[in-house]
Amino acid sequence: MIAVIQRVRKASVEIADKEHASIAAGLLVLLGITHTDEELDVEWLSAKICSLRIFSDEAGKMNRSLSEINGELLVVSQFTLFASTKKGNRPSFIEAARPEQAIPLYEQFIAACEMQLNQKIKTGIFGADMQVALINDGPVTILIDSKNKQ
Repeated sequence: MIAVIQRVRKASVEIADKEHASIAAGLLVLLGITHTDEELDVEWLSAKICSLRIFSDEAGKMNRSLSEINGELLVVSQFTLFASTKKGNRPSFIEAARPEQAIPLYEQFIAACEMQLNQKIKTGIFGADMQVALINDGPVTILIDSKNKQ
């Protein structure tokens, strides 16, 4: 799994020109799932994201987690994170998991985050054409790959 994590002041997802989900201060996570991902990836990545200390404390240092600031989480599936541009100019998405594998892992990831944060997680709709808007705070953008554990 690959996650692009963005610290935001606010973020939202529109589907068919209607707002589907929105959050105030917190994290927007763009989540890519590959065919080799499994439940261990879900557990590790959800725990890592939910405990990341990337929010400022009183001294201005990144030292607080999402739960410590009472922040919200918006998770959006994004298979294009596994794009390969090795050959030609049109990306290949062969490394992205097929929906029958990816959807259950996506749902497990959301459930794991809800359990760890003790709050309802906002999401996009898997496979939908979505418009994602955000105001990046910092900006702070972090890329995490569950296979490399970094």
